[in-house]
Amino acid sequence: MTDSPLGRPYPQRSGRLPRHLSEIDAAWLTQLLQPRYPGIEVLALTAVEVRNGHTTKFRVRLELNEVGQRAGIPAHVCLKSNWSEGFESGDICELEARFYQLASGWPDAPLPEIYFTDWDADGGGRGVVMMEDLGLAAGQFGHSTDHLGVDGVARGLESLATLHAATWNSPQLRGQGWLPVSMANPVDSDGLLRMYNYIKVNLRKPEYHRLLPKWMYQTPELFSHAFDELAAFEREQTSPGCLIHGDSHQGNSFLRSDGQRIWLDWQLARYGRPWRDVAYFMLGALTVAERRADAQRLLAIYRDKLISLGAEGVLDQDAAWEQLRRWPVWGMQTWMSNMDEWGQAGMPMVERFFAAAEDFDTVRLLTHGRKPRRTPLLGQDARPLTLAYQHLLEK
Repeated sequence: MTDSPLGRPYPQRSGRLPRHLSEIDAAWLTQLLQPRYPGIEVLALTAVEVRNGHTTKFRVRLELNEVGQRAGIPAHVCLKSNWSEGFESGDICELEARFYQLASGWPDAPLPEIYFTDWDADGGGRGVVMMEDLGLAAGQFGHSTDHLGVDGVARGLESLATLHAATWNSPQLRGQGWLPVSMANPVDSDGLLRMYNYIKVNLRKPEYHRLLPKWMYQTPELFSHAFDELAAFEREQTSPGCLIHGDSHQGNSFLRSDGQRIWLDWQLARYGRPWRDVAYFMLGALTVAERRADAQRLLAIYRDKLISLGAEGVLDQDAAWEQLRRWPVWGMQTWMSNMDEWGQAGMPMVERFFAAAEDFDTVRLLTHGRKPRRTPLLGQDARPLTLAYQHLLEK
């Protein structure tokens, strides 16, 4: 199925997707699903769990009529959208819904089971996904503190290669006007500046002060300079691209009991080069010692898997390594702005990415001999801290 001229998969649906959890009931879900499953009825909808963050994960139990049962929709599903009161998530819910609709044609991609997607396409960013309830699935959700070992990381990289191969150098992606280009959109290219107030919170913590290099305190503008150069470097690349996850740390994955790692939380899906995903997953999942011993071999495992799946024009090992050397800055930025209360432990990841940057000479590689592209005042125009953290910068 392709999008309608209005950009929506089911233009016959009237009204907008709801903004409040109180509107989600059996009657609403019946109406939502009928364009995709004619004759379906949701006879009852029972809440199991609500988890709010950047998006809402609403786990529910459904009682379906025979049409719904024949369609293969299970009794337990997870509805994902933004029903979090007071938190605007921009367009990420629509982006994720569009991604899953696009990915429905990739039978071998390591993704969760998806039963329905829809979005408004009116500029409001609303989207909804009905997916399998992984809380009941055999396996476990990933976390930033999981120790996978070198073999576990190798299997994860092969999973990423399978994902990337599904759209490798695909003309289909060029027609997806909704899909941002990696590091060529404000969420990516201004990520460090937008989140700098949260970075400042972590910079004040004694444990970070002991861990981080002195330049992070003495010349923090170097961080912004390196980040801008990473963005420019990515935009200049001409090697084959694919659809990338964009946020491929292990906390955004689920390891099934059969050993398959599937990838979740597609709010940063992008068209780009695969090295962003490879570096972000590998450098974050390996201990510093493991990475120093095995990163080159693991990169070769990823490349071999990608090529075995038919990808042509893949960078050779040396060229791919040069890509990898630049990408620690992305992990440095994302994890320095992480608050542990959001569900993932940031400090171990910060240590790994900063250590990789030092070993790879990343900052000098990106900035040496180049004038800064801009000279922002760090923290100015950044996203305001929520009330829970404002007092930490007032001390």
